[in-house]
Parts: sequence; structure tokens; C-alpha cells
Amino acid sequence: MKGVLLFLLLLALLLAGMLSIVFHTLKTGISPMPTSGKVRRQVLSLLPTELEGTLLELGSGWGTLAFALADHCPRARIVAFELSPLPYAFSRLRQRLAPRPNLRLVREDFFRAPFAEASAIVCYLYPGAMSRLAPRLSQELAPGTRILSHTFALRGWKPLRTLVVDDLYRTPIYLYEVPAREG
Repeated sequence: MKGVLLFLLLLALLLAGMLSIVFHTLKTGISPMPTSGKVRRQVLSLLPTELEGTLLELGSGWGTLAFALADHCPRARIVAFELSPLPYAFSRLRQRLAPRPNLRLVREDFFRAPFAEASAIVCYLYPGAMSRLAPRLSQELAPGTRILSHTFALRGWKPLRTLVVDDLYRTPIYLYEVPAREG
């Protein structure tokens, strides 16, 4: 009897976790997807290891890129935003088990967060979010701030560089820089 109850409890937890991911996927427009190793290495190759200041990761999912960013840029403060509770909890557990002192995980909608202090931004979003994000980035970020996006481009922006990863999807990685303001 205990075995059946334990099985039902585990099944209920699994179902609740799956429903949570589905709910937040519908709410945000994208499911939490881990960044592959090949893409992660290429993203990191575009960031200097001596980067300082605050690097924002918008939509950190399961934390695969956030932890890599914290390791790659030890002098930077990495702030990783994730709204979906299960991937966020997974990242928090990982941070507890293998802490990165320069990594802060935040369960918050990054559209409500200020961007002005960012030295760099990294994101893996979807076209709708990128369209919403583009005007905020040009208004709030200082000229010269670097933005890295993998898979999806910023509409209306011209990348400084585009890398195409040698993976199954030929994943593009776009490097942008906030232009100088006119006037």
C-alpha cells in the first residue's frame, strides 16, 4: 500500500511539473530549452573573459548557459532571469550544490526589470519577445553595450557579427552592439 501511495505521489508531482511547464510556455511563448554545448561554446567565444559589470541572461531556462557564463566571466555579475518555476527551481538547486558566487538567479519577468546597468545581454528567446525587446534595448542600454542572441535575430538591428554553429540546426548566433544615439 505504501508503494502505491508513493507511486501516486511521484506521478502527481511529475504531472504538476509538466503542467507548470506547459502553463508557463503558453504564458511566455517559449518553452525552457537548454542551450546545447556547441552553441554554448560559440556564445562564450564572443564574450571576453575579463568582462566586468552586470551581464543579464534573459530567459535562463534550466541554467545551462547561466552557469557557463558565470564560469567564463568570473569578474562579471551574472543575473539570470527565468519565469517558469520548475527550471528556476532546478537552477536554484544546482546553485546550492555547486555555487557560483557571481551568479544571481531571479524568478521574474525580465520585461519588468531595468536594463540600464547591463554591460552585456545574452538571450535565447523567440521572435515575438525579440520584437518586444528591440526598442527597450536601444532606449535603455548605453551605446556600445553588447547583445548576444542565439537562434533569433533582433528585428531592425544589424549584427556586428553572425556565427553559424556547426550543429544539426545550423544555429545562428548574432552579436549586436547598441548604436550611438543621434542628436
